[in-house]
Amino acid sequence: MKFRAAVATTTVAALAALCTACGSSGGAAPTAAAPSSSLNLPDLHGQNLQVAAVWTGPEQQNFLKVLEQFDKLTGAHTTFVPTGDNVSTFLGTKIQGGAAPDVAFLPQVGVLAQFAKAGWLKPVGPAVDAALTSNYSAGWKSLGSYGGKQYGVYFKAANKSTVWYNTKVLGQAGVTAPPATWADFVKAAQTVSDSGVSPVSVGGGDGWTLTDWFENVYLSQAGPELYDKLTKHQIPWTDPSVANALTTLGQLFGRPELLAGGTNGALQTDYPTSVDQTFADPAKAGLVYEGDFVATNITTETKAKVGTDAKFFPFPAVGSGRSPVVGGGDAAVALKDGPGAQALLQYLASPDAARVEARLGGFISPNKALDPAAYPNDTTRGIAEALIKSGDSFRFDMSDQAPAAFGGTKGQGEWKDLQDFLAHPSDVAGAQQKLEADATKAYGNAG
Repeated sequence: MKFRAAVATTTVAALAALCTACGSSGGAAPTAAAPSSSLNLPDLHGQNLQVAAVWTGPEQQNFLKVLEQFDKLTGAHTTFVPTGDNVSTFLGTKIQGGAAPDVAFLPQVGVLAQFAKAGWLKPVGPAVDAALTSNYSAGWKSLGSYGGKQYGVYFKAANKSTVWYNTKVLGQAGVTAPPATWADFVKAAQTVSDSGVSPVSVGGGDGWTLTDWFENVYLSQAGPELYDKLTKHQIPWTDPSVANALTTLGQLFGRPELLAGGTNGALQTDYPTSVDQTFADPAKAGLVYEGDFVATNITTETKAKVGTDAKFFPFPAVGSGRSPVVGGGDAAVALKDGPGAQALLQYLASPDAARVEARLGGFISPNKALDPAAYPNDTTRGIAEALIKSGDSFRFDMSDQAPAAFGGTKGQGEWKDLQDFLAHPSDVAGAQQKLEADATKAYGNAG
């Protein structure tokens, strides 16, 4: 689960690299926002606030600009406390030791629920709740709630429904338009294969990539309601909707000629290699699916340029469904009572705060009130707009919401079961039975 949480929170680093690669499309980003706001924030002169989050490096530095703006607007003195990778352990220790920060960012829905259940979180006040209702879709608001109470404000987000492609490979194959449907995607893959290049790079050596493939197909094909039920294990993995999704995946996984390195190659390819070989020179594949953080690998590990050599399109719609948007995000929560923490949450729920970091680059926001013009280039803007346009149909990563034994552990549970399915994609019923047995055990042990 650590790696999955890290993936969800590396969006800023990925998009910072993307911003560097595509800066010519949007102009230079301002270094600071003007100290003005339509928010009715309280006077907090003389108050010290602590904010804890996992972010380091440029990601942390950009967020400090957001806090600086808050301090200018309220007179507060806000300091940032890095949590390290294990956010829940760090915060749990602080809370139990009586030294909790005022506000913390949680990268997983399960941790928010765990903290709320333990009584460690403070519900948002009326002003924060009103800002959430005005600026966020109901889906994002729901992700920050527990037991009928609202706790979280999602400030940052990750879009894990992007398919990245080598423009040269697809151009030479004659694929002139990004596929909008699954049928078109498979057809495009065949066209690339016919041109002499393996079409799709699959990082099957890392089981988490296969859960993302499944989640996108399932959300589009089965719809948000069944997605939510399967996430909570309210329907079994032997449900016909799961069979449909696996059968759909089998249309790709069951054709070794469409996979870079064939079936065995896909099973031995880790995530970084799946990206690198797509944008190598010469390329070993034409397309690779994963989230917006693919931009980091492209920029730091290959010579390809995001926005020219490497572009993306939304994960294709499956059947009669719409193009899915699966992702992650970081929720700000109050760990202390008082006007300071509530004022900061209100600020973070506003487009004012989102605009500060959006203009700096390397950031996407789930705040629908943020003007897309705030983003510094077309690629970042497109990723963010796809997230916003998904509205209430957006869903948080399913495996990240499952017990770790099922959805987040290498070599077992869903990761291993989907690797076995990739090896034998015709055995849909067998895969379902394994998934259901492992899910039943994990969810049962989780209580």
